[in-house]
Amino acid sequence: MKEKRCLCEICTCGRHHCPHKSTRIYDTGGQPCLMTEYDDKYLQYGNVPPPQSLKPKEEYQAHHGRMEGITTFKSDYLPYDVVNRPLRVQEEYKPKPGEIDLGTTYRRDYNPHKIQPVTLVRPLERKHIKGGKIDTIPTYQDDYRSWEVQRREPNKLEHTYHPPTEKFGNSTTFQDDFVPRELNLRQSFKPPGVTKLSDVPFDGVTNHRSSYIAHQLEPKFVRPKEEYKPSSQPFEDLTTHRNDFKGLLGEFTKSCKPEYTKVGSDAHFDGCTEFQDRFQPWSVSLPEARKIRDYVPPTGNMDLHSTSHLDYVSHVICPVAPIRPVSYGRRSNVPFQGNTTMKEDFQAWASCRQEIIRRHQEIPKPTGKFDGLTTFKSHYIPHEIIPVQSFKPLRVVVPSSARFEDETMYRTEYTPKKQEICPANYPSPPGYVFVNTDSRGHKFFRRVTPEINTFSQSNGNHIPKEVAVTS
Repeated sequence: MKEKRCLCEICTCGRHHCPHKSTRIYDTGGQPCLMTEYDDKYLQYGNVPPPQSLKPKEEYQAHHGRMEGITTFKSDYLPYDVVNRPLRVQEEYKPKPGEIDLGTTYRRDYNPHKIQPVTLVRPLERKHIKGGKIDTIPTYQDDYRSWEVQRREPNKLEHTYHPPTEKFGNSTTFQDDFVPRELNLRQSFKPPGVTKLSDVPFDGVTNHRSSYIAHQLEPKFVRPKEEYKPSSQPFEDLTTHRNDFKGLLGEFTKSCKPEYTKVGSDAHFDGCTEFQDRFQPWSVSLPEARKIRDYVPPTGNMDLHSTSHLDYVSHVICPVAPIRPVSYGRRSNVPFQGNTTMKEDFQAWASCRQEIIRRHQEIPKPTGKFDGLTTFKSHYIPHEIIPVQSFKPLRVVVPSSARFEDETMYRTEYTPKKQEICPANYPSPPGYVFVNTDSRGHKFFRRVTPEINTFSQSNGNHIPKEVAVTS
């Protein structure tokens, strides 16, 4: 009796495993499933604490020294006298006497030549037409042979996630490593924002009050209005069109409309028409007249009382008094007084535009000549640059008479292997017979033939031969 082998042990590619289904109905042994490589290769370790962090703590390191307020610009800057550039007076244009020579070098040196069209050097296109039939069968379609491999059904379990009802009791890494500390507030050196009142009385004298001199305004010049004086000469209404246009004499346009001539005839008009000839009158009897009965007035008096008159009870209602007061029109012959407090207290003043008060220039303009020497040019001292000696070897090809060793580890140690198909890829592995299925879902097979003739049995699963594919 040969030993039984599981589908996980028969697989040679490592991608086929038995479906571990929950089929343990009567088996309650409680033994774990040890048919995986994870339990053998990955052993369980004890309680190992996490490594301590060597990262330095982020603490602010203040500079306790005193800051020097002198900058490079303050120490090296030298003020110079700046003088405005003199304005260049533009010279008056004076045209040159004589005529301009419009002759160019191109007109003088260029000699026109007759040019012939360029002949094409490219040969004419010749189409080569073959009379044979094209073989449209590709190499892939001719050499490829499809394999009869059945598709395996997936054995995935339909597992629905159910959230746990109990509270998670394990603490996190942050809760274990983090130690809460008291927050110490830093002392603020910011001055308090409180306004300081001064005991010195306020000096209200400004530059405008001290420097401004009020001048008396001169009377405004009023230009007298000129009186209109009508012209003594009559108005000449002759326009340019009337003066320059002169009509030419010509003939009137002749009409192409034919003359109207009355067509008349002295013959007697025949009043017979086609309707009078073909229409035959029919004898129609007159309609019977209906006799109207004579009106007989009813006897007795007419009762004019209606239901509304009999049932309606009249009530005494007072008219509604209007809430709006009665307006009594007041008419007066006194003219309306349009004077208001605004018109009496605010009179229009005669104002003029005030001139701009310009301050005197406090900084005097420089008088000397500007020296174009900068601070960099005056303080810079050039030094000689000593180049660093290069230790890089020269790129010189050294010839050698020895034989080049082109042997590599791949050439010496590589062993070509034949590509094999995993037997677990088939529904029934070739060379094996199905025995039974374990309570944990493992499928066991028993080998029938030796390994050499594994794929030559008549179970319907044949291994394909090697196919030479050319491109």
